[in-house]
Amino acid sequence: MFIRNETFYSFTRNYPVVTILISIHLVLFLLVTLGRFGIFFPGLLIESLFVGWNQGIAEGDWWRLITPILLHADISHVLFNSFALFLFGPALEQMLGKSKFITFYFLTGVIANIATFILNDPEYRHVGASGAIYGLLGMYLYMIYFKQHLIDPMSRQIVKIILVIGLIMTFLMPNINTLAHLIGALSGAAIAPLFLTKARPYIPYVRTPPPRGDSSPNFNPTRWKRRGPRMNGSLVANILGILFIILVVAGIVSNFF
Repeated sequence: MFIRNETFYSFTRNYPVVTILISIHLVLFLLVTLGRFGIFFPGLLIESLFVGWNQGIAEGDWWRLITPILLHADISHVLFNSFALFLFGPALEQMLGKSKFITFYFLTGVIANIATFILNDPEYRHVGASGAIYGLLGMYLYMIYFKQHLIDPMSRQIVKIILVIGLIMTFLMPNINTLAHLIGALSGAAIAPLFLTKARPYIPYVRTPPPRGDSSPNFNPTRWKRRGPRMNGSLVANILGILFIILVVAGIVSNFF
């Protein structure tokens, strides 16, 4: 579920919602960064309007419960969350469908932001897609325990490793919206049954030569049952864990410069 073997073109075609969300992350980060350097002044306006500011929400800026999901604080923040969405989003987009996926994604993010609004002080400000991304992990966690036919054993192992690392990161890294992480994961697991009612197991995209006269993408539902050499699940989990740790360390180091 988390092994990406598509081309750039096939990824954008098969997972348009994930592609658009990552693109928005990067474009908004670029515009805000240019604004901070005085190159694109509207970037500062975007940042001031999109940031999750509790006092602003209390005064009627309801959109601040949604817009922080698309905005990020620094380069490590945007890369970390975009990588996590790239890793965990595609399978759920295919399994749920575009409409259900985008609804679930923003719903868990908004629930996390509502908790942040209620439980933090009025001047608290926050940005980031972490609440929504932890919502995706919460859905995977629900599948591990209650819908095992929807998630293969290797993916179960990967999700458990990432959740453990993510929780450790939540309490060790500075400037983390701890509530968003925890509430995002809990809300994702809690509402997952509502969105998984008609979900089908993920069918990986397989890059194989198309038949003559047919350039359509090929999906092989028996990919996991094929004989032949396969990448060991523990090795994949270790590789993903190492990549995740590198991003965490990069985030920690960036706070000292």
